[in-house]
Amino acid sequence: MAFDVVMPQMGESIAEATVLKWHKQVGETIAKDETLYEISTDKVDAEIPAPASGTILEILVEVNLTVPVGTVVARIGSASEKPAGAPAAVAPAPAALAAALSTAPAPLPDDDNSLEARLRTRSSPLVREMARQHGMDLAGIQGSGQAGRVTRNDLEAILAKGLDVPAPSIAPVLPAVHDPAAPTLGLTPGLAIPPTPTLPTFAANERVKVEPMTRMRKAIADGMVASRRTSAHVYTVFEIDMTRVAQLRNKHKRDFEAQFGTKLSFLPFVMMAACKALRAYPITNASVDGDNIVYKQDINLGIAVSLDWGLIVPVVKNADMMNLGGLARSLNDLAERARTKQLKPDEISGGTFTITNPGVYGDTFGLPIINQPQVAIQGVGAIVKRPVVITGPDGTDFIAIRQMMFSSLGFDHRVIDGATGDLFMAFVKKELETSTFGLE
Repeated sequence: MAFDVVMPQMGESIAEATVLKWHKQVGETIAKDETLYEISTDKVDAEIPAPASGTILEILVEVNLTVPVGTVVARIGSASEKPAGAPAAVAPAPAALAAALSTAPAPLPDDDNSLEARLRTRSSPLVREMARQHGMDLAGIQGSGQAGRVTRNDLEAILAKGLDVPAPSIAPVLPAVHDPAAPTLGLTPGLAIPPTPTLPTFAANERVKVEPMTRMRKAIADGMVASRRTSAHVYTVFEIDMTRVAQLRNKHKRDFEAQFGTKLSFLPFVMMAACKALRAYPITNASVDGDNIVYKQDINLGIAVSLDWGLIVPVVKNADMMNLGGLARSLNDLAERARTKQLKPDEISGGTFTITNPGVYGDTFGLPIINQPQVAIQGVGAIVKRPVVITGPDGTDFIAIRQMMFSSLGFDHRVIDGATGDLFMAFVKKELETSTFGLE
């Protein structure tokens, strides 16, 4: 009997995924748990193992096609078996999903987050939240996703027109623009937008190479633009003397590696200092929900990891409960599995504060964009030796060679005032310059 390979659900909020690559072709044999194909979702790229051993009888979903979870994407069986019919471009979804997809969109309670409910509304929780924030009516938008589902790209395309739609309850009905070519959005009755003039990105005779964005690159682009539009970004930059941390690291790194089985970099020190600062200033560990501030009771640190094909932010959950060894192990494990596409969806979600480390590339300091729905992000610059004026115990000034680092905090000025941002970074600075971090 042939074994159906179905598109897995990579997390509760994931309703669809895109096939990126097939590692096996029709007629080739595969062992159980050997990588069969790669997929991409709104949250994570992942390698999917074969659920059974045998011969690849059919591949039903081509590369770059997006299908709902539960869709049969391939069939595995014995070499003597033959497919029942010609391969389809996309296999039909299970009956329950097919029925859900064929149902006209209908309003659903906000707490209805079942798979069928998400498919009926043709949107993910992220898209619904974006629509809510901008007062958009999803039922009136023709989506570009599978079976007409509205995607984040669809909303971004609408917002890119420069239209900031108010909430439906107070939305004025604007007169329609007298341009038959103007697209009607279906957001408010009678509302239309004029065509936006666009400049060509290259000339007709210009030598160029055009490549479509990958799914991950599009997700990054959409997220960055949405964050800039959502949060009032403000930055503060502090200079921090990392000499004490460097001395602690050099003194204890061999014993640390023997005890915890992982290398000790500078980043776990920054993570531990940030956790203490987040406890001291809880507004930096929060989110904005309309007119409400949601204070997160757990500290889940997102750590930006650069990949050859993009950027991902795995999350160290309950980071404030860990010692330096636990932080280092979690950090190194997540970073390694991010680069080998072994992360699970829940390992890149739920972050409450993000740290990014452009300093590993020699960056003096960076001004990163906030990772929504968080309200702050810390940038860590390179640690370099510089001459610094030091004041001795007797008040005498002298010049010394110190290990110095610039670190920035980008914060959402809607809820975090400049003084609070500075106090947060002053706390981090003091911790890094004076704490022993449990090593002594």
